[in-house]
Amino acid sequence: MPTRILAFDGSLRADSWNRRILLLAAEGARAAGAEVTVTSLRDHPMPLFDEDLEKRDGAPAGARSLKALFLTHQGLLIASPEYNSSITAALKNALDWMSRGGAGEAPLAAFSGKTAALLAASPGALGGLRGLVHLRAILGNIGVLVLPDQVAVMRVHEALAPDGTLKDPKVAGQVAALGAALAKTAAKLGR
Repeated sequence: MPTRILAFDGSLRADSWNRRILLLAAEGARAAGAEVTVTSLRDHPMPLFDEDLEKRDGAPAGARSLKALFLTHQGLLIASPEYNSSITAALKNALDWMSRGGAGEAPLAAFSGKTAALLAASPGALGGLRGLVHLRAILGNIGVLVLPDQVAVMRVHEALAPDGTLKDPKVAGQVAALGAALAKTAAKLGR
């Protein structure tokens, strides 16, 4: 059975740059034999995490649908935009909802045994690198094995061709290789 990877970006924009590079990395994971599910946080709307709301109503439908995907995939491929030198509020909120234990499950069950690969894209000179530092810290602290390699595509507005591919073959190779590395590592670990 192939390793299952859940790929998503931390942006809510329909045509975000991070979504575009995520799709390229997902192709690298597929080429390495993984089964990849691409989703968007837009497909799983959820209010700001509020423990009182959770206690009163339980997890919202968007959080439950995203968590169901987390629980059935061994790998996480995450493209994270950088907002004010960190991750987006939407991504942090989703991670907070995913960290909650549901009926009969422990807290952090959605992250247990997961392997992740991180990438970012930005019009800036650092390519979203500063946000990946925070994302790596969050995931590492909740038990996710985060691959040491990551890709930050700088000046992405110039790096992407009109057809959505990356103009520089070296950068395109790095993005695809990251997806492939996640697929291979998760398969070897049986995560």
